[in-house]
Amino acid sequence: MIAFDVESAVRDRYAEGAKFAQPALCCPTDGYDGRYLTILPDEIIEKDYGCGDPTRYVNEGDVVVDLGSGAGKNCYIIAQKVGKSGQVIGVDMNDAMLDLSRSYIDEIAGKVGYHNTRFVRAKIQDLALDLDRLNDWIVQHPVTTIQQIVELEGECDRLRREEPLIATETVDCVVSNCVLNLVKPEDKQTLFNEIFRVLKRGGRAVISDIVCDEVPTQAIMDDPDLWSGCISGAFLETEFLEMFAAAGFHGIEILARQEEPWQVIDGVEFRSLTVRAYKGKQGPCLEHHQAVIYKGPWRSVQDDDGHTLVRGARMAVCAKTFGLYTDPNGPYASSVIGIEPYAEVPEAEANPFGCDVDSFRDARQTKGLDYRVTIAPQACC
Repeated sequence: MIAFDVESAVRDRYAEGAKFAQPALCCPTDGYDGRYLTILPDEIIEKDYGCGDPTRYVNEGDVVVDLGSGAGKNCYIIAQKVGKSGQVIGVDMNDAMLDLSRSYIDEIAGKVGYHNTRFVRAKIQDLALDLDRLNDWIVQHPVTTIQQIVELEGECDRLRREEPLIATETVDCVVSNCVLNLVKPEDKQTLFNEIFRVLKRGGRAVISDIVCDEVPTQAIMDDPDLWSGCISGAFLETEFLEMFAAAGFHGIEILARQEEPWQVIDGVEFRSLTVRAYKGKQGPCLEHHQAVIYKGPWRSVQDDDGHTLVRGARMAVCAKTFGLYTDPNGPYASSVIGIEPYAEVPEAEANPFGCDVDSFRDARQTKGLDYRVTIAPQACC
């Protein structure tokens, strides 16, 4: 049980960080592409607090949401990378940080030649609720009685349902830089579920955050400064990846891990980790006589749905899994060889496929039982 309000401690610390640069807030981050920093005001760079660089994993034309956008550095970098056809939405609930990031929108748009960035007020674990709209409602409907609290809750539900800040399956990439650890422990899985909700099928999350190698001590958990300093709320290394899986993600991969710990407190090591995860493994399993061959180097591997791939063997997969494995923009394509059937199976004729049992694909299933072609040898050397 935490004896203080985590959100208040975080809000106050970052409000101060918007006024004066605080290097101790997060671990230093190197490696940003300097081409995208040249147009950024010094104030944005000085008051940026992060522990990684998720910006390098966005593409031109992407719709990107940055959770805990702070001073706006990552958003303004991403704005240049996604281009005029892309869109960037920075999400924060700290008034001082929002004032800072919003104050440079027109200046930076003038430098890049287009407007594609906006900053919105919301809790990152509740991306459907627009807190600016809610605030406007409260101004018109002051809350002073129990009945008015009920009406307020009803308006929150209506806004989420009818006017969601970020609608379901509308985002190509969700990024965050050292912010998820600031969310209260009881809200963390809800946060991952929200990231999953707003992503399109095939979309991805790229999150840089602080992890620890063992459970923080009670003294660490009871320290407000360590909470706002990205320490107390750090994820256990294994827990961080497991939360992606619990939300429904697949292809979960560690992209970067800080070799030396950023801080060590009471024997617990804290370091930066950057993880990428994809959305899209949900859906029916249908038989299209497809197969994949895992290239190696491991003897066998298992995916997030429990499918085992044996090195060099034709493994039977459903059409959905085949698509995931062979998608050039997905996490698996470089490790597998996809084998399509010689005769396409029409969607209307496809039978259910039993993905709960691993099986090898007989070559005759791919080629067809009546396949008796003979092809003369051709020069290959």
